[in-house]
Amino acid sequence: MRVMFVHGACVRDGSWWWHRTAELLRERGMRSVAPALPSCGEAGLPGGRGGPGLPEDVAAVRQVLLDSDEPTVVVAHSYGGIVTAEAAAGFGAVRHLVMISSYLPEVGQSLSDFGDGSPAPFLDVDSDAGTFGVRSELLVDTFLQDCDPEIQAQAADHLARQSVHVTGQPVRAAAWHQVPSTYLVCAQDRGTPPRLQRDFARRASSVVELDAGHHPFLSQPDAVRDLLRSL
Repeated sequence: MRVMFVHGACVRDGSWWWHRTAELLRERGMRSVAPALPSCGEAGLPGGRGGPGLPEDVAAVRQVLLDSDEPTVVVAHSYGGIVTAEAAAGFGAVRHLVMISSYLPEVGQSLSDFGDGSPAPFLDVDSDAGTFGVRSELLVDTFLQDCDPEIQAQAADHLARQSVHVTGQPVRAAAWHQVPSTYLVCAQDRGTPPRLQRDFARRASSVVELDAGHHPFLSQPDAVRDLLRSL
């Protein structure tokens, strides 16, 4: 069984965000991959105005899925749920979806459909450049309050500016209609409100709740490992 992690918004180096859980999985013989998302300036493509958006992110994830017919669990975090909804559709090798504090869109919905029309207070939007990112001074208190100091200190080096295109581009498929899914609600999340997570969780096949912040795969990797091994 292979695990694919699709990271959230405004970060890069998915393998770093995933590394604590990936190491525990590797000890149990499960390998993992973490595709680069072009809208975050990864994969050698610039983000920003006129740059890559959701379609390019979807294509990048689908390309990695095409690389192997090995049974795969796709783990989507936050914005990664938008990408995964479309990218994982139509792949017989995808056996399960795990959504962690994740958006879970219907066909035709976009990231902007889940907000109130104004940027979240922890985001910095540069309209001229066509990008948005996390305010570094709010990173720890919003997203990493339950992580250890080492992780908190390293995380800022793995932030990215992301193309604003992704906020308004709708998904063209909703894989969770066809693939069994588990939603992991992070009850102490200060970025994606638990209330919103529980709304999304009603769309999933099963729900697990963890007393964790936005990144449980960093703060409680053993719990995430155990969830994945149970599928």
